[in-house]
Amino acid sequence: QMFANKLRRRNIQVHTHAYTEGYPLDVDTIVSPEGYGSNPFVETTRRLVVVTAPGPNSGKLATCLSQLYHETQRGRKAGYSKFETFPIWNLPLKHPVNVAYEAATADLMDVNMIDPYHLEYHGVSAVNYNRDIDAFPLLKRILIKINGEDIPFHSPTEMGVNRVGFCITDDQAAREAANQEILRRSFRLACDYKKGLVSAEVSQRGKLLMDELQLREEDRSVVLPARDYAKKLAEKPTGDNEDLMIQITAMELLDGRIVTGKGSAAMTSISACLLNAIKALAGIADPLHLLSPVILQPIHVLKEHILGQYRHDLDAKEILLALSISAATNPMAEAALKQLTSLRGCQAHSTVIPSKSDDEICRELGIDLTADPVFSSKSLYYGS
Repeated sequence: QMFANKLRRRNIQVHTHAYTEGYPLDVDTIVSPEGYGSNPFVETTRRLVVVTAPGPNSGKLATCLSQLYHETQRGRKAGYSKFETFPIWNLPLKHPVNVAYEAATADLMDVNMIDPYHLEYHGVSAVNYNRDIDAFPLLKRILIKINGEDIPFHSPTEMGVNRVGFCITDDQAAREAANQEILRRSFRLACDYKKGLVSAEVSQRGKLLMDELQLREEDRSVVLPARDYAKKLAEKPTGDNEDLMIQITAMELLDGRIVTGKGSAAMTSISACLLNAIKALAGIADPLHLLSPVILQPIHVLKEHILGQYRHDLDAKEILLALSISAATNPMAEAALKQLTSLRGCQAHSTVIPSKSDDEICRELGIDLTADPVFSSKSLYYGS
């Protein structure tokens, strides 16, 4: 309701879709004035209308069916097809690209399957997923009831429009990219489980999909450099705050070089890694500092003594803002700052779960970041 109010106050027309009476078993009630007829008819001016939404289970299909009902009640013939990228129907069931789709929808527990209706009617194997296959008999009955005649679709695969499989020109490259996506998704699920966002079953799904394709976490090129560096530091006790975990981030640049960053009282490991990465790209010697303590110290004082924040190491956003200010008077900082756009597409891995701010900055820079499911501190209140 709050979102609807926000739209209405910007003079955007809003229609709401209510629970469908009789759904899912009573088709006669579903396709009636008490069912789809109880929803408002959304007036359109074009022959072709695209219905889209932020994600799955958001009501796209129900909205389409409701509109089809209203169109036929007005004596107009209307049809429906679904544009869906994954799974790709004409790739093998266990092709990494299709398995990557399962990893991406692990929270929905989607499972790719051979479409039995397509196989029976056409004698051709086609990949679809459990929700579409399970819903097809009911969907077909509803469409026949709406149209008053049989429909031209004999399988859920036929109801979709998907030409992606014909666009793959390098299958090996597609497989490798999909394998890396599965690894990234698995790391993300493990971290989400640690943070209490998903169930153990969902988290384990990512690991099972990795096992299906015989993938290991170390197949991600930045994992071992980060872990090995952290292990080396762990062997040399420093007497630092024992509540804090050793934070290391490793990043692979587009030219294949690996750079690392270590977390400290001054900044997070992701902040340090970003600075080291753009220094390497700008050809700046490693011992040279991009940011003077004169710049950093006032920010630490602000966070710790004025704002009273428990955590006063600088995250990636704060470090980049400080670097931007320094660039006005420091040519070396300016040269490094210009290299930030060269990080898009780079891979990175952290030995601890990053803060929300660090995670967002990496996403905005186009860096694919993963992390081990380890909190950066034993303290419940240490960042988020």
